[in-house]
Amino acid sequence: MEQSGNERLNELAQFLQTRRARISPEQAGLPNRGRRRTPGLRRGEVALLSGISVDWYTWLEQARNIQVSAQVLENIARALQLDSNERKHLFLLALQQLPADLAPAESAISPSLQRFLDLQGTSPTMVMDQRLNIVAWNRVASLIYGDYEGMSARERNSVWRTFTSPYIRELLQDTWETHARHRLAQFRANYGKFAGDPWWMAFIEELNQASEEFRTWWPEHDVLNGPEGVKINYHPAVGRITFHQISFFVSDAPHLTVTINIPSTDDDTISKLNALLLT
Repeated sequence: MEQSGNERLNELAQFLQTRRARISPEQAGLPNRGRRRTPGLRRGEVALLSGISVDWYTWLEQARNIQVSAQVLENIARALQLDSNERKHLFLLALQQLPADLAPAESAISPSLQRFLDLQGTSPTMVMDQRLNIVAWNRVASLIYGDYEGMSARERNSVWRTFTSPYIRELLQDTWETHARHRLAQFRANYGKFAGDPWWMAFIEELNQASEEFRTWWPEHDVLNGPEGVKINYHPAVGRITFHQISFFVSDAPHLTVTINIPSTDDDTISKLNALLLT
């Protein structure tokens, strides 16, 4: 195993040991059978509470390279009474991925983040949740992509709108298919965290009914994360405008992604956007 893998497993082992040491049998709902040489739960008790064998749990604390399922990690997280940050840390160390939360995370953004969006000026900036719903935006984003404030929740879903909105097709013109495939691949990557969830299943079925392209491309299983790079739009009022995209997760809300469309300096995009903002 590579050194980085060994370091990760050692970190996992030490993390489990420290979390185990801080919980008493009484806190875990177990009888206290007298004085202990070391504080906290024994390995066998954690294994019992997690519904796994003592050997299996011991191997984790010995930094052995074993395969562990998400369900086992969930059981261990409950047994060790991990908070949300500790649970995420456990999954990243053990599986190198975040846990999939069945309940959708809170999509409200902080006033500070909204102010950040508003300060982007001529850069259309949006915040999306894991379902690719647009949950926040700045004024120039609404002027280009549509009146988000007046849209229904379904219309604010960027996948739904990409595949069903004539305005978006006209805005993107010959780049629509590239954009649509990219957006679909982002949606597919997120779906992997929630496969089988009723909201996702119903939404996918509705899109299958609403869009022939979605129905054709969904079975291809393309997955992708990240921004689109250069993005070209054809706005009905100002014509062709060009952007370079960057995206990042919100540090205190990692289920939210901020995407900033930075106007190109190679054409007159900025002057067009300034004119649009004056309308």
